[in-house]
Amino acid sequence: MERITEMPSTYRHLEKMSLNELLLNINKEDKLVPDAVEKSIPQIEKLVQIIVHKMKEGGRLFYIGAGTSGRLGVLDASECPPTYGVPKDWIIGIIAGGDIALRNSVEAAEDSLSQAWSDLKAFDIDELDVVVGIAASGTTPYVIEGLRKCKEYGILTGCVTCNPDSELAAISDFPVEIVTGPEFVTGSTRMKAGTAQKLALNMISTSVMIQLGRVMDNKMVDMQLSNAKLIDRGVKMIVKQLNIPYDVAAKLLQKHGNVRNVLNAHSLDITMNSR
Repeated sequence: MERITEMPSTYRHLEKMSLNELLLNINKEDKLVPDAVEKSIPQIEKLVQIIVHKMKEGGRLFYIGAGTSGRLGVLDASECPPTYGVPKDWIIGIIAGGDIALRNSVEAAEDSLSQAWSDLKAFDIDELDVVVGIAASGTTPYVIEGLRKCKEYGILTGCVTCNPDSELAAISDFPVEIVTGPEFVTGSTRMKAGTAQKLALNMISTSVMIQLGRVMDNKMVDMQLSNAKLIDRGVKMIVKQLNIPYDVAAKLLQKHGNVRNVLNAHSLDITMNSR
């Protein structure tokens, strides 16, 4: 069966298009992606539910992938600690070929039938964890065999793929299939497929963090205050929430370390003073 992500582009003779035509047509194709993601929301919801359940029991979320898919998984995982103030081992991204593959192509790595499991075992993975395989094609051996070994050891699995009825989806406990169609440049899955995967991973990690209580109202109250911009954002959150001057809020933030601690301390003060 021909993979949709490998089917010929519906556009011909790209080299003869004007720059404006190229940009308009790429954008036209990109507009199809959010609708494709929306159709997969029921699948994403089931996956998030099991991830939250397992993480509440002390488990972790792993992403595994190769090439663009692997890079997107590592990106999503690496952004969670600074955004939500969680330990760096709550969500772990693993790419075929190791960290060198983040910047350099290590194409043969995706064909390994054993390396994914070796990579996962390095983190002492167990049945409390959930492993999500990311592969646009749904046929990447590194990802498929990694999930196959997980199932042998009773570890729940999910996937994000852009081909329907793939081998990867068949082996996953909670598959997410986002059918984005042929790429503008035939087979270039870093385009629509990559965009769809990025959107799905944003949805997964963000909703997991919210479900785990890492957001208050709509604010990142646990974010790491690692630069001036984020410190200023934190101070402004406190100013708005407590209705106090900026300089007072800044001192409170410096004292308590993050926004949540300031708000919790303020709530405690109110409780104590009302007695």
